[in-house]
Amino acid sequence: MNALLDEVADILGRGGIAVAANEAALIVQSAYATASSDYKETARDMAVRRATGVPLAYVTGHIVFMGVDLIAAEGALVPRVETELLGYVALDVLRSSDLATPLVIDMCCGSGNLACAIAHYHPDARVWASDLTDNCVEIAQRNVAHVGVSDRVVVVQGDLFAGLEGLGLEGAIDIIVCGPPFISQTKLATDSAWLLEHEPREAFDGGPYGLSIQQRIVKEALPFLKPGGMLLFETGLGQERPAKMIFERAKAYEDIRQIADAIGEVRVITARKRHESSL
Repeated sequence: MNALLDEVADILGRGGIAVAANEAALIVQSAYATASSDYKETARDMAVRRATGVPLAYVTGHIVFMGVDLIAAEGALVPRVETELLGYVALDVLRSSDLATPLVIDMCCGSGNLACAIAHYHPDARVWASDLTDNCVEIAQRNVAHVGVSDRVVVVQGDLFAGLEGLGLEGAIDIIVCGPPFISQTKLATDSAWLLEHEPREAFDGGPYGLSIQQRIVKEALPFLKPGGMLLFETGLGQERPAKMIFERAKAYEDIRQIADAIGEVRVITARKRHESSL
């Protein structure tokens, strides 16, 4: 086993992987757990894929998000550790709300990581996860089954809220969480073009300024949120001011808050739908 670990680490190191030893251990472990015959050859093949730049989660087929093991597959964004802050903020809101059965929407759900984590840690929640693409919906459905929350999470397909219409959710939702695409098209064509080598454009493309989806959701969420319901966004670095302005211009939200990560970067913005009488 040690010889295989060294061999895999060498392949990764020659491919420019900085933490080759750590990733080698994960690859060998994954190959041993999944290979039907020669796990050593499987591990070598996986290492070669990783050395070409394929995300580790795609290579192993798994990613841990908020402590929950999830399936990872090409066609859906690999969940980022930065997005965990949004999930933990959502859980804090749910726990402080004292709702018997909170209703939650995970918009732009990708692989379903937020929906699955919220349902896993807050068993009383009922969650609807929505995404536009076939791949994301299929992978999210697999994760719902994998995590064992099929009785509490429903995955739908549509352009933002279109797939949720007619389900009786209008005016009933307590929390909407969203990790939207927030990279500008200019950056995707230049500095951030490398992101598109292996992961889907839809997961990154936020329009001309990186805020197109946020602008739509702030407006289109209103019919679904109950008065006092909350909309929680992940934001890109440096986007906190324009993201806050989007909420302010809508004139339908209050208690707008910005939440920073451990190094002081604002990564989450939250707002509460005003009660009818105060609109």
